[in-house]
Amino acid sequence: MTTAPPSPRVLPHPARDEIRLESVLHALSDPVRMRIVSELADAEAALSCSRFDLPVTKSTSTHHFRVLRESGVIQQAYEGTAKMNGLRREDLDALFPGLLDALLTAARRQTVRDTGA
Repeated sequence: MTTAPPSPRVLPHPARDEIRLESVLHALSDPVRMRIVSELADAEAALSCSRFDLPVTKSTSTHHFRVLRESGVIQQAYEGTAKMNGLRREDLDALFPGLLDALLTAARRQTVRDTGA
């Protein structure tokens, strides 16, 4: 008996117990990825990749989403032809209590400081 190869439409994600702090911190150390996470944190539902207006090329955007997914920060799933993105807040809060909120608050304060808004 042979097993069928995984569908190319199913994206690999780390299980909760495989998420590592150093991978999460690396993923969130990039301003574009932090921007993605901030937008997801503010959203009430999953967002498609096309909903993000990022200052990078499409291929670079794809790279950033992949880093976030592989580190365990976001969950991605296909809905039709759209790749939907959601923040893995429950997993991150269980593993690293307060970390995500602290980083989001710090990122918002930095944005205000940088823009003078």
